Amino acid sequence: MAAAPTTEQAYTTCEQITRTEAKNFYYGIRLLPPPKRAALCALYALARRIDDIGDEQGELAVKTEGLTLLRKELDRVAGGAGTDDPVLFAVIDAARRYPVPMGAFGELIDGVQADVDGVTYADFDELTHYCRCVAGAVGRLCLSIFGSSGDPAAPVYADQLGIALQQTNILRDIREDLINGRVYLPTDDLRHHGVRLELDATGALDDPDGGLAALIRAATERAENWYCLGLRLVPHLDGRSAACCAAMAGIYRRLNARIHANPVAVYDRRLSLSGREKTRVASGALLQYSMATLGRGSR
Repeated sequence: MAAAPTTEQAYTTCEQITRTEAKNFYYGIRLLPPPKRAALCALYALARRIDDIGDEQGELAVKTEGLTLLRKELDRVAGGAGTDDPVLFAVIDAARRYPVPMGAFGELIDGVQADVDGVTYADFDELTHYCRCVAGAVGRLCLSIFGSSGDPAAPVYADQLGIALQQTNILRDIREDLINGRVYLPTDDLRHHGVRLELDATGALDDPDGGLAALIRAATERAENWYCLGLRLVPHLDGRSAACCAAMAGIYRRLNARIHANPVAVYDRRLSLSGREKTRVASGALLQYSMATLGRGSR
């Protein structure tokens, strides 16, 4: 084993990964004070590594082996073994400083394994379980860094918010996932709207009867309900953590609204907000919750 990185080196590596790869989340993460920002970047970097194993090109058996080895290595270092891996080093250090639910990484690995196995979902309940693994777990990891007012419902809200974000991810990526052989839309929803997921001659999602557009619009409305449930978390967070959470959720919620307004927009591209729009959402969240904190302090 090579020499272990210093704590500073480990966190710097994680922040570089997050800044480069977290196209939406970093707009919120950067609103946190430095200690929380560093810890959350560590958790994100590991979550990203897990996700990348599932998404990389290659044999399914190789991906499964990669996930299995990472699970074992994570268990090993969580048990006190040393590591020269800067991401794992930073995660373990963060877990010493904050109540990180390390089991959530196992749930995330379970969800990515389902991706590798090509699991499909008969109904929304089955899809919710998957979303809870790959995104609800991330919500609970974030909460461990944010901290809360102690409300026992806070982890439930964090879980619900993660599920909301994942639904938007799924709707944004229908075409890309289909090209990669993955279908996340529940079979019940497809059947109800008379949809057969296919690409047309131009490589766009085929929707001859408008059923897919109707399905997507209904699914965005369902996702919006989950945003309303999950955002109950925000009042339980301190000002900076509330701003971070609201910014991350706000970017995806705005994307969800855009897909609802024009479902056809996802038929031939991966829809996203501009950097300016993301900055506006993050700045608005920071202003809102900074003012709220000042207001509480003045009473």
